[in-house]
Amino acid sequence: MILLDIISKSFWAGIAAIGFAILFNVPRRVIFSIWTLGALGGLIKFTAMQFEFGIVFASFLGATAIGVISIKMAHMRNSPPLVFSIPSVIPMVPGFFAYKMMLGLIALASIENTDAYLQTLIETVNNGAKMLFILISLGIGVALPMLLTRKESIKKSQFNKKKKIAV
Repeated sequence: MILLDIISKSFWAGIAAIGFAILFNVPRRVIFSIWTLGALGGLIKFTAMQFEFGIVFASFLGATAIGVISIKMAHMRNSPPLVFSIPSVIPMVPGFFAYKMMLGLIALASIENTDAYLQTLIETVNNGAKMLFILISLGIGVALPMLLTRKESIKKSQFNKKKKIAV
């Protein structure tokens, strides 16, 4: 039953990735690749969470997998790696923790009881810290493979040099 739940969440992460890809107006020829990356990133994240990795590290693993595979997909599909990685990683953005943090901040304005205020403050900071660390791990996980595999600037590349035309 757990495996079915992980596969279901991964499938819907891929569908969400397609939604963001359409929103960003990516070429139609890369839509299935983006679904695959989104589903694979979700599969890695949810599987790692099932093996009791923290949500921050699980998100990092999923984003790193998306970053590495998006480089290969970019070469296969003749598109920039960001076309694949950004829509695929957006479904892993921690909207739940951001929502709970905002609700906590709103609740802090109206609480007068010291114990309730302190408890709400702790929960709000906890949700905000989780959200922040997940966002940082997603950013590093997507960017690091691209930074490590880029050998030289495009300005220095042989593909950017103008060819002389003999007249």
